[in-house]
Amino acid sequence: MNKLFNTKNIIRLLAILLITFSIVSCQRDNASEEDDLPQEDLTNIILLVKDVATQVTVPYNYSVGAGGAQSIKLDDGKTYEVEVQFKNGNEDATQEIKDAKDEHFLVYNFPNADLTLTRTDDASSTRADGKHVGLKTRWVVNKAVKNSAAQSQLILTLYHEPASVSEASSVSGNGVVYGAQTGGETDAQATYTITN
Repeated sequence: MNKLFNTKNIIRLLAILLITFSIVSCQRDNASEEDDLPQEDLTNIILLVKDVATQVTVPYNYSVGAGGAQSIKLDDGKTYEVEVQFKNGNEDATQEIKDAKDEHFLVYNFPNADLTLTRTDDASSTRADGKHVGLKTRWVVNKAVKNSAAQSQLILTLYHEPASVSEASSVSGNGVVYGAQTGGETDAQATYTITN
């Protein structure tokens, strides 16, 4: 009986209990899964372009890193409602961007195109500073292709954690850029060609 309760056996038992407790306490419970999310890894940027007159929506799916620009057909004089969706593989990552809306901002650059863009985001994608992320927009097409000798494009950039943002537009070369940011980093960028 004394051998069972000697000092060595008690120390071994305490060591085993301490190791067991340490292993169990290091495991995370389900309540803390949100901090296990990896940095955004976006694979696809999808534009849902709806012709306001016909109510027909056409999807344009850009695969990040695959190269090759999808061609968006826009008619001069028409108005389109455009929604941007982001995917990470087969998973929709748009909600993650909405959940962290104060950390994101979209800039729309239209080289060689003349359109008027208005951000129409609802509360789910409007930042605390009142700026709209740009997940929903309205495009009024004045001239889809300004110069037939040049490529007309949309370069869409999602910025992460910019220091400041502006919804203002600015002329850039022969096109218009809607939105500007300072600081931050590029989460994803898509280039689409525009035809009419």
